[in-house]
Amino acid sequence: MVDKTVDHYRVEPGMAVDLSRWDPDDRSVFSGSKAEGKARTKALNRRLEALQELLYAEGKHKVLIVLQAMDTGGKDGTIRHVFDGVNPQGVRVAAFKVPTPEELRHDYLWRVHKHTPGSGEIVIFNRSHYEDVLVVRVHNLVPPEVWQRRYEHIRQFEKLLADEGTTILKFFLHISPEEQKERLQARLDTPHKRWKFNKGDLAERKRWDEYMQAYADAIRETSISYAPWYIVPANRKWYRNLVVSQVIVDALEALDMRYPEAEPGLESITIE
Repeated sequence: MVDKTVDHYRVEPGMAVDLSRWDPDDRSVFSGSKAEGKARTKALNRRLEALQELLYAEGKHKVLIVLQAMDTGGKDGTIRHVFDGVNPQGVRVAAFKVPTPEELRHDYLWRVHKHTPGSGEIVIFNRSHYEDVLVVRVHNLVPPEVWQRRYEHIRQFEKLLADEGTTILKFFLHISPEEQKERLQARLDTPHKRWKFNKGDLAERKRWDEYMQAYADAIRETSISYAPWYIVPANRKWYRNLVVSQVIVDALEALDMRYPEAEPGLESITIE
C-alpha cells in the first residue's frame, strides 16, 4: 500500500517551490483506505511512544518539530493525534502568538531560543520563528530588506541547534482555500467550536496568495539538509497525521539510540 516514501514531500536544498504545484489532496505515499491509514497511524504512534521513551532515557539527542500552516491547517490536530499517548514528561509544546512588549524589546529570535529542546526532549513549535518572515512580510510590519535578511539568520540559528545535537523537522501543513472555507464554516456552525473563530481570520484569508508566496519563499530559502521542510498534503486529516508520524518515526529510528547501561549487580537483587 506504499507507492512512495514520505521523502516524496521533503523539499531538497535549492529546490524551486511553487505551492500551486503541491496538491493538498495528494495521497501517493499511502494508497490504502482511510480506515487502514488510521490503523497505520496508530501503529506508528505506538512506535513513537517507545522511541520517545528511549530518547528520554538515553538523554543524548534533542528533537525540534516545527508546525506551520494557514488558519485551520491542523496544527493542533496534528499534535493531538500524532503524539497521542506519548509521555508528556519528555515532550513540550511551545505556541508562539503575537509578541509581548517584552519580547518586542529583544531580537525576534530571543523568545524562540529559550523554548528549544534540551537533551532527551522533544519540543513541538506550534507556529514558530517563521512568523517573522510570514506575517511580518504580508502585513508590511518591517521593510523588505529586514525580513529578507532573516532567512540567513534562521539558517544560522538552526545550524547552531543542529551542531549542538538537535534533530530538526519542519512541516508545512498544506490545505486548499476551499478546505479552509469548509473548516471555518464548520467552526461557525458548531457552538462548542465557535471560540476558535476569529473575525480576523477572514481578513487573513483574503491574503491567501500573499501568504502562499511568503511560505514558498521561506521554505525554499530555509530547507537545508540539517533542517528540512516537508510540504504535507493536509486536506485529509488522517493522511496528514500518517505522513507526519512516519517522518518523525523514521527520523528517531535513524538516531540509533540505546538505553543506558544499568547499574552493575542489579540482576542479583530480589525485592522482599
